[in-house]
Amino acid sequence: MLEGLSDMAKVGPHAAPAQDAAPEPVGHQGQRWWRVMCLTGVDYFSTLGYQPGIAALAAGLLSPIATLVLVLVTLAGALPVYRRVAEESPHGEGSIAMLERLLSFWQGKLFVLTLLGFAATDFLITITLSAADAATHLVENPHLTSALHSHQTLITLVLVALLGAVFLKGFLEAVGVAFALVALYLALNAVVVVTGLWHVATAEHVVTDWGTALTAQHGDVLVMVGVALLVFPKLALGLSGFETGVAVMPHVRGGPADTEERPAGRIRDTKKLLTTAAVVMSVFLIATSFITTLLIPEKEFRPGGQANGRALAYLAHTYLGNAFGTLYDASTIAILWFAGASAMAGLLNLMPRYLPRYGMAPHWARAVRPMVLVFILIAFLVTWIFDANVDAQGGAYATGVLVLISSAAIAVTIAARKARQRAWTVAFAAIAAVFLYTTVANVIERPDGVKIGACFIAGIILISLLSRLARSFELRVTSVALDSMAERFVRDTASRRIRFIANEPDNRDLTEYRSKIEQIRADNDLTPEHDLVFLEVTIGDPSEFESCLTVHGEVLHGRYRVLSLESASIPNALAAFMLHVRDTTGCIPHIYFEWTEGNPFANFLRFFLFGQGEVAPVTREVLREAEPDPTRRPRVHVG
Repeated sequence: MLEGLSDMAKVGPHAAPAQDAAPEPVGHQGQRWWRVMCLTGVDYFSTLGYQPGIAALAAGLLSPIATLVLVLVTLAGALPVYRRVAEESPHGEGSIAMLERLLSFWQGKLFVLTLLGFAATDFLITITLSAADAATHLVENPHLTSALHSHQTLITLVLVALLGAVFLKGFLEAVGVAFALVALYLALNAVVVVTGLWHVATAEHVVTDWGTALTAQHGDVLVMVGVALLVFPKLALGLSGFETGVAVMPHVRGGPADTEERPAGRIRDTKKLLTTAAVVMSVFLIATSFITTLLIPEKEFRPGGQANGRALAYLAHTYLGNAFGTLYDASTIAILWFAGASAMAGLLNLMPRYLPRYGMAPHWARAVRPMVLVFILIAFLVTWIFDANVDAQGGAYATGVLVLISSAAIAVTIAARKARQRAWTVAFAAIAAVFLYTTVANVIERPDGVKIGACFIAGIILISLLSRLARSFELRVTSVALDSMAERFVRDTASRRIRFIANEPDNRDLTEYRSKIEQIRADNDLTPEHDLVFLEVTIGDPSEFESCLTVHGEVLHGRYRVLSLESASIPNALAAFMLHVRDTTGCIPHIYFEWTEGNPFANFLRFFLFGQGEVAPVTREVLREAEPDPTRRPRVHVG
C-alpha cells in the first residue's frame, strides 16, 4: 500500500525525501507528450459528450457563435497563460506554486489551502460528474434504458470504484487506457462530425432557416456577439483541461539533458501537449456546436429530451443507425468514466506536494495508493449527496475550473511584470480580467458552486490544521548542516560530557552571557569546570513545517562559544541538533533550560503558530517521540 511514494511525482523539489541529492538527468523518465495528452484529454475531450447540449441550452440558436467566443478565449487566453505556467512551474505544481512564492508565513499557507480547496473541487467534481454523465449515457441507450433506468446512482458508484481500481493497479496502466480511449473517441466523433456536415451541406434549407431565425430573434451581428459574450460563462466547462494538463506535466518525457532544476525538454513538450489539445478541441467544439444546433430540434435539448446531455449521441443514432450509435455510446461512456483519470492524476500530483510539507497531512499522504482510496471515498460521498445528478454538480465544476484559470492568469501576469516584459504583462492582465469577469458571472448565476467549493476549502483547512497539531512534536528537520567552527565545537566537547545552554538571544553582550551562565550553574549546581556551549535558535518562517537545520559556530567576547541554529521552530531545532550531536560523537549530550513564564496553553499556541513558547517541555517531548529508548535519549534539564 505504501510502495512508491513518488510514483505520481518523481520530479519536483518536494517529491521525495532526498531533496538534497545531486541533480540527475530526467529526460528519459515518463511518457511521450502525445500519450500524456491523452491522459489530460480524457477530461478535456470528454466534454464533447455534454458541451454541445450545454451550449444549445444556454445560447439557443446562438450556440455556434457563443462556442466561437469560447474557442477564441481558449486559444488567445487560456492557452498562452498555461504555456507560461508550464514554463514557470515545470514540476506540475501549476499556478498555485507560482502564487505561493509571493506570500510567506501563515497567510501564504492559508491562501494555498484555499486554492487547493478549489483544485479539489475541480478535480473531484470532474470524477463524479463525468462518471454520472457516463451513467446517463448508459441508462439512456435505447437497448438498456428499460433495465437500468432507476439505477443511475449505483452505476455511477461502480464506475468511480473501477476508476480507483485502475489507479491502485498502477499509473502506467492509466496512461495506456487513456490513449486507447481518446484515439477511439476522437475517431468516432470525426465520423459523426463529417456525417453531420454532409447532411447540413446537402440540405441547404437548414442553413437558410437557421440564419433567418437567428436574424429574426437577435437582429444584427453586434447584438448576436453581445448576447454570445453574456452567455459565455455558462460554457466555461469547455476550458476544463488546462489545469490537469499542467498537473500531469511530470509524466511528460523530455530531452536527455533535462535535469530536476531545469527540464527544458519537458517544458517544450508540455507546450506541444497544451497547444495540440487546445487546437483539436477547438475544431471539434466549433463543428459539433454547428451541426447540433442546425440538425437537432430545440425541444430535444431540454430536460427529458433525447438530446439532453447527449447531443452527439443523438446524431449518431439518427444518421448512422443504432449499431454505430451504440458503439458511439460505448465510447462516450468509457471516456466519460475515465475522464476522472486525469483529475485523479492531478490530485495525486498536487496534494502530496503541499500538505505533507506543511505538516498538514500524515507521511503516508505522499504515497499513491492510500491517497487513491481517500479520494475515491470522497467521490462516493459527493455522488451520494448529489444523487449522481450532472446538472447539480455543474456549478461547482465550473467554479473550480474558473477560479484556477483566473489564479493562473494572475500568476503569469505577476511573473511577466517581474521579468519586466511589458507587452506580456498587459496581455496577461487583460486575459486575467476576462477570466475574473467570467468567474464572477458564474458565481452570481450559480452560487451553489461557491458553496460546494467552500465546503471543500473548510474541510481541507480543518483537517490540515488538526493534522499539523497532531504532528507538532515530530522532529521536523530534514537535515543538519554545520559549518567548520560548529563542527570544531562539537568535536572538542566530545572528549568530555557535552553540555549545552539554550539561550534566547537578546543584546548578545558580555553581561547577557555571563548572567546566563551563572544562573544555569546556580539552578543546576554545576561547577565552573563544566564545559558549556550556548545554543541560540533564529526562527525563519514558523509556518514552514519541515526545514533544513543550519548551524553556525562563533566565539563571542573572547570566551563564550555560541552555536547559532536557523530553523522554523525552536524546540524541534534543539531536539534535532541534540540527536545529531549524539549520533556523530557517540556521547549523550545534556541541555539546560530555564522555565518560560506565562500561561502554558498560551505558550503552546505560540509554539504551534510561531515556533516558540514553552521550549523546555516541548523539546523533551520531541526527543521522547524521536528516540523511544530512554537510555539513548539526550538529557533535558530545567531550572
